Amino acid sequence: MGVIDLDAFAHEVGVDDPVAVAGLCTRGGGPAGVRTVAAPSGILWVQPDEMIVCCGAGTPVDELVDALAEHGQTVALPAGGTVGGALSVGHSDHRRLGYGPVRDVLLQARYVSATGDVVKAGGPTVKNVSGFDLCRLLVGARGTLGFLGEVILRTRPLPPSSQWMSAPATDPDTVFTRLHRPVSVLWNGTTVWALLEGHPFDVAEQADAAGLAACAGPPPLPQGSRRSVPPAAVVDQRGEFVTEVGVGIVHHAEPWSAPPRSARVLELTRAVKAEFDPTGRLNPGIDV
Repeated sequence: MGVIDLDAFAHEVGVDDPVAVAGLCTRGGGPAGVRTVAAPSGILWVQPDEMIVCCGAGTPVDELVDALAEHGQTVALPAGGTVGGALSVGHSDHRRLGYGPVRDVLLQARYVSATGDVVKAGGPTVKNVSGFDLCRLLVGARGTLGFLGEVILRTRPLPPSSQWMSAPATDPDTVFTRLHRPVSVLWNGTTVWALLEGHPFDVAEQADAAGLAACAGPPPLPQGSRRSVPPAAVVDQRGEFVTEVGVGIVHHAEPWSAPPRSARVLELTRAVKAEFDPTGRLNPGIDV
């Protein structure tokens, strides 16, 4: 479908000064006051039979989703922004319960290193990959280890039916335990929302068994903070919140600071950063 010039992207990244990569800036963009580059965009090819797609990291997620829909498939990335931004931040959306984490979407990456080289990591199929899984290290690294240029992603079939359901509930488990492999279950202390997908008959049967009624969609997610807690602790939240039941993510209206990392984790993180970017020129100031 298209051609991506990764050598030109690598030349733009260069090797001398600090540099940041930014897409549509829907997830924060690069650090202020630093020269910014944009990853190449465009869909190179789609292989529906193999359920994989190859595209530039700068490709808008919504554009990719629309293109895959023509083949009856989709990709488990959060809506909005670019493919590279979604992978670099590494936050799954509310469908993680059924679709899995974002890191499972990336099969192969060609990225630009701190030395300006184009490096390939992973492979187009899981069975062809051996050794250290570098792709999973790049997901969530926020561009501090390398700038994603071209990626091969795992796709998934579009379901025959997809419907949000809801019901009043002071305990989400009263609904959650009655559902078979829901895509998403959200709870705000008084109401449960569930995204059910599959054959229309199965969706209706599950909804009836759990006492759910069809609704327009999920609730708006509070934007104060995104917290990770043990899945069993989602029922202990206070204030204005929406939890992802079964996953342990809490979207809260109040700001929140994550607990400090252990000395061992900090040591390991800094060692990895020093190996990939010893001079700290890639997305300087970004803390992962």
